[in-house]
Amino acid sequence: MFGLQKVLLLLVLTCFGQLVHGGGIIHGGKAPESSMRYMVSVQNNGGHVCGGFLITNNFVVTAAHCFDDYSFSFPTHVVLGNHNLKNGQIVEIKKKFVYSSYNTPEKGDDIMLLQLATTNDLHDEIQLPHAEIDLTENEVCQVAGWGKTMNGGKTVGELRVVDVSVINPQVCKNQWPQLPANVICAGGYGTSKGFCQGDSGGPLVCKGFAVGIVSFNHNSNCNYPDKPNVYTDITKYLQWIDMILQNHKTF
Repeated sequence: MFGLQKVLLLLVLTCFGQLVHGGGIIHGGKAPESSMRYMVSVQNNGGHVCGGFLITNNFVVTAAHCFDDYSFSFPTHVVLGNHNLKNGQIVEIKKKFVYSSYNTPEKGDDIMLLQLATTNDLHDEIQLPHAEIDLTENEVCQVAGWGKTMNGGKTVGELRVVDVSVINPQVCKNQWPQLPANVICAGGYGTSKGFCQGDSGGPLVCKGFAVGIVSFNHNSNCNYPDKPNVYTDITKYLQWIDMILQNHKTF
């Protein structure tokens, strides 16, 4: 099980300065069947673009850059309800909500909500923290996705997951002098585990909560150790998320 968890975490964090898309987890393994049914594949007509995760029966959290990276063919739908993308439920995207100050991943605020066109029955929701959550250095969390499992590799059809350890914020800042605010660093540094292209938008899960969103890694390089993988810190955006959910009630 630990091997399965390791693969998904690496795929998510791809680069500081280059957006993550179409990739997979590094040195992880297949996620146990039905263990992470909150996971969502954000897709366009070409297939998988990014990861995401359900927080209600018709709202998905993902990374804002998942739309910027695919300006030639914006994501149009999600696939959910199954770890194998061939067997999931297809649901159209009704509306996207990008955090107002988002510009590029390396400048931070890399978060977006997707409102689905219909509610769904094939889902589980993952809980968000109710407030800021204390993460300790070397605390083990998980990241999952359908991204690449190696540099230059292909995306995968079955969900993969990997364990990653939280990195001290000051250590991360030393490695990323221009590190934006409101981020969490975990995996991809001093280890062979992390995320890769295609894992963007997926959750960093700690203590059973979705605390981070896969944002970027170093120069799209998935051969670790390198620089720390960087996630958007969800706890800094809880008020914004609540406002959107209240203004767009579920069906």
